[in-house]
Amino acid sequence: MVRNLVLILVTSVAVAGAAFTPATASAGWYGHRADIRADRRDIRGDRRDLHRDRADFRGDFRDVRRDLRYGRFGDAQRDLADLRRDRADIRHDRRDLRRDRRDLFFDRHGY
Repeated sequence: MVRNLVLILVTSVAVAGAAFTPATASAGWYGHRADIRADRRDIRGDRRDLHRDRADFRGDFRDVRRDLRYGRFGDAQRDLADLRRDRADIRHDRRDLRRDRRDLFFDRHGY
């Protein structure tokens, strides 16, 4: 008698637990669209920053060529240091853009 009662109780708890499993599993998807929108906003910002950095790089490169043409080697050396910083900034922006794209891919495909 007690054994049957325990088996019925355990079975009912197992069935009730199985009923709540999909709700628990899908709880990880709450706010999923907001995360995708945030990733897309980050990608747009990174592209804008990359575009701005590339324009700055082109301007600094133009300054280096002008300084070398007119013999201002001290200014050219400072501009070269600025070019190195701009190149590193572009490299970091591209890495950040790749990470954001990968995160967006994983979010859209549910990884």
